Amino acid sequence: MKRILITGGAGFIGSHLSERLLNDGNDVICLDNFFTGSKNNIRHLIGNNRFELVRHDIILEYLAEVDQIYNLACPASPIHYQYNPIKTMKTSVMGIINMLGLAKRCKARILQASTSEVYGDPHIHPQVESYWGNVNPIGIRSCYDEGKRAAETLMMDYHRQNNVDIRIARIFNTYGPRMAINDGRVVSNFIIQALKNEPITVYGEGSQTRAFCYVSDLVEALIRFMNNEENFIGPVNLGNPHEFTILEFAKLIIKLTNSNSEIIFKELPKDDPIQREPDISLAKEKLNWTPSISVEEGLMKTIEYFEKVLN
Repeated sequence: MKRILITGGAGFIGSHLSERLLNDGNDVICLDNFFTGSKNNIRHLIGNNRFELVRHDIILEYLAEVDQIYNLACPASPIHYQYNPIKTMKTSVMGIINMLGLAKRCKARILQASTSEVYGDPHIHPQVESYWGNVNPIGIRSCYDEGKRAAETLMMDYHRQNNVDIRIARIFNTYGPRMAINDGRVVSNFIIQALKNEPITVYGEGSQTRAFCYVSDLVEALIRFMNNEENFIGPVNLGNPHEFTILEFAKLIIKLTNSNSEIIFKELPKDDPIQREPDISLAKEKLNWTPSISVEEGLMKTIEYFEKVLN
């Protein structure tokens, strides 16, 4: 049994990770300021005597005795991270400094939930970990992209200078139950529009690509990575390499929901990546991990969740 801190633990991914780690017999401290996280995501865990919920913002120092830290705190959808870009940058940079300081004091292992957005609008496809990326440092998405890149830098510098035990995970598009209904991401947007028989909004021509990983697969990968004892610190891509165009994905959602929705096209947002697909060769080699949930299976579970939310 370990004592594990999860920042952003009441968020979409964080809540699933909290649940899994509790089921595995660990003590879990869930730290969240509830900007995008929700008590509803972890309400069923609150009665567990090995679960502790703390309302806290990681741009402020937090002290505890822990064995592992999963740093998931940061709004991850463009609508939310662009709402207060300065706060987003502070969460990534000041937050990781505080968590790395905690890891250094406790001699805890720390995993940073980085992102495929560190690759920007990539010039190579699929994306491999050795690629340095093509990121606009002054665009509307920069607060998130560059914040996450800076967090990776700080992780490596604390590792090299202070011997902090680190893990850097680059997370690609993830979906599943407990996604926020208003987060503006493609999966939740399309499913909600389809269930309401409203027009499905596709930006650009829909030729841009994404790859979607079901949340339980991602959680399994994060835990394997955190507990890997071969001194593999990453960065490592975690995601599903099954690539869709956005237009293909919209048509699949319509089919799975038996929706009468039509597809409408709007202007592509600024700096929106044209391609996004992980090369997960490193995850296969080092973590013996590949996604096991098909996109269709995962989408049906997610559709079922949103049907309950909307009703």
